[in-house]
Amino acid sequence: MAIRKIQPADNHPLGTVIQQVLKEFGIDRPGTAYYDAQLFSLYELFQAPGSAYWVAEIDGQIAGGGGIFPTSGLDKDCVELVKFHLLPIARGKGIGKELLLQCFAAAKEMGYRSMYLETMPELTTAVPMYERNGFRHLNTPLGDTGHFACTIWMQKPLH
Repeated sequence: MAIRKIQPADNHPLGTVIQQVLKEFGIDRPGTAYYDAQLFSLYELFQAPGSAYWVAEIDGQIAGGGGIFPTSGLDKDCVELVKFHLLPIARGKGIGKELLLQCFAAAKEMGYRSMYLETMPELTTAVPMYERNGFRHLNTPLGDTGHFACTIWMQKPLH
C-alpha cells in the first residue's frame, strides 16, 4: 500500500473510483460528487492554493483517495475534506485513517484551524471513522459545496 500526491494520469481512474463507490452505496444521484463537473479533472482542481489530494494505491492500482479544499463560503481558517472514497479492497486496513491523518497534517501545515466535511448516512463505515477521529456533528451545512444531497455535516478543530 502506498499513499502519494495526485498526478495528472490519475484523473480518469480516480473519477471512476469515486463514481464506483457512490454507486455501490446507492448514492449516485444529483447533489453528490458523482455529478461534479470536475470529477475527471481532479489533478487540475487540486492545483488551487490551499488544496491538496492524495491517492491510495494497492499493488500499483488506485484504490481510493482523499483531499482538502478551501471551499467557497467557508471561513478562511476552515478547509473541507473532499473526494474521500475507498474501494472495498482498501477498507478495513487502516488506509482511510492514514489518508485522514495526511489531510490533517497538510491542513495544519497550511494554517487551517478546522476541517469540515459533508457525507451521507449510507456511508455507514465512514461516519464512525470520522467520529473516532474528532469530527463532531453540526445541525446545518457550511460553505457552498453544491452537495445538496448530503445530510450529515461535521467539523473538527485542528490543534
